[in-house]
Amino acid sequence: MLAIRNLSKTYRGAVRALDGLELDITAGMFGLLGPNGAGKSTLMRTLAGLQLPDQGSIHFDGVSVLDDPFALRKRLGYLPQSFGAYPYIGCRALLRHMAVLKGLPDSIETQSEVDRLLELTNLTHHARRPVSTFSGGMRQRFGIAQALLGDPALLILDEPTAGLDPEERLRLYNLLSQLSDDRIVLLSTHIVDDAEQLCPEVAIIVGGRISARGGTELLVKELDGCVWQGSAEPSAQSGAVLLNSAYRQGVQIYRYFSRTCPAAGFEAVRPNLEDRYFLEMRGCEVGAC
Repeated sequence: MLAIRNLSKTYRGAVRALDGLELDITAGMFGLLGPNGAGKSTLMRTLAGLQLPDQGSIHFDGVSVLDDPFALRKRLGYLPQSFGAYPYIGCRALLRHMAVLKGLPDSIETQSEVDRLLELTNLTHHARRPVSTFSGGMRQRFGIAQALLGDPALLILDEPTAGLDPEERLRLYNLLSQLSDDRIVLLSTHIVDDAEQLCPEVAIIVGGRISARGGTELLVKELDGCVWQGSAEPSAQSGAVLLNSAYRQGVQIYRYFSRTCPAAGFEAVRPNLEDRYFLEMRGCEVGAC
């Protein structure tokens, strides 16, 4: 289990990225959902040992990550939000080089592991191509392959689908779904659909704190009967909270959070994780409905 307690981090200029964050995560796919600037990447970098917090503790399977960072690094796979690649080195050669840097022996067994990961990420036919020539989706699949070197018990993925087209995103979904049976896979994203499609459990982070967490279905179910949709704005006196507005086939559609119908022409609709996400962004509590 990954246990995070009272984690705080403030950058120069009094920018508070993490504010007493608390979180427990067990094996499986876990989504960390929040807007840009909410503190997601700061948390990912701190977990990966790339920076220290100002205060707090992190324990993985009972071992203090902050006291013994190398103990976790041996069991960690990390895909950062962006990464570079040597311009002339082929995919297989680069992956093998990264395996050695990660502490794996330069052996036949490691080569077999590299070949297995290329197969898993559907990159076998591109093994000799330089990673620098890959498409966005191929680069992300390579990033996952390098993160899986050494069979890590904790896999951290920071915005893995950002910038991918729908087809590449679907391929990545299928790949990620295979990886979480016996390890913690922590998926950090601002794309609500990523979390809703992949993660049975989600935490929503706002302003460096966990605003809501739990089973994805439960977080959505708590809004049953409180989400309304219509094509006009209700009066301010209704007390309804605007979740979002978007154009559909040229018509502007509004979704509101309210216990009662906010105005004529609105109908109750089935809530989704995006509704819960926007509700937390507005700073509203479900009990207020």
